[in-house]
Amino acid sequence: MTMKTNGLVLATAAAAGLASATLAQSAERIPETQAVRNVVLVHGAFADGSGWRGVYDELIQRGYRVTIVQNPLTSLADDVTATRRILDRQDGPTILVGHSYGGTVITEAGGHPKVSGLVYVSALAPDVGESTGDQFAEIPAPSEFVIEKQDDGFGFVNLEKFKIGFAGDTSDADAAFLRDSQVPINMSIFATKVTHAAWRSKPSWAVIATEDKAIDPKLLRQTANRIGAKIEEVKASHVPFLTQPKAVADTIDGAARAASR
Repeated sequence: MTMKTNGLVLATAAAAGLASATLAQSAERIPETQAVRNVVLVHGAFADGSGWRGVYDELIQRGYRVTIVQNPLTSLADDVTATRRILDRQDGPTILVGHSYGGTVITEAGGHPKVSGLVYVSALAPDVGESTGDQFAEIPAPSEFVIEKQDDGFGFVNLEKFKIGFAGDTSDADAAFLRDSQVPINMSIFATKVTHAAWRSKPSWAVIATEDKAIDPKLLRQTANRIGAKIEEVKASHVPFLTQPKAVADTIDGAARAASR
């Protein structure tokens, strides 16, 4: 029995190793001649950059240099400065990616000369003179998404509705961790007008999460169409970078390859 058990363990380990190797080889690496090899990822409200880990791993396997911005979420100006600080450190052409409110940040910061293209992941994309909050004028946020403003002006997502409103397709444990580690945002940010719309001069792509309960998918599609983005739809909640990292990475990869031509 012991010999059989040991054999089974070894066989299982070997199979797991083979599967891992196959997975590592499944992502097509970018050619050495590809011009756009850098990706900068910008998170949105109520989160930090660690949520990008799955997308990061996918892109690193393909040969990209990936950097993640940590937005302070204290003002739009502060978040744009944090993003530009990272863009300054890139060694060449870069794809700039934003999730949710991060779409507003990349819209403002994306005029940076190193940015070759923009990818909006379940994200907003205001025009000049328009704020993040203005985008919800015609199509409001779904009722499942509830923000609670504190006395100091910062907001958190309601604890009881966090999973259904923010991360409906994650496990209960993952949703609880996201809920309990959420980063509050200065609510005045949502009223701050954008002064530059990078999507007017840079090619754009958009990942639409069809089960999004924080931003209505109708608003996501309307926004993507307005900016002329190439659209990819994925069945996911508001956090497709967590639950559909390969699909998000595929869109970013496609954007980088297209921007290199």
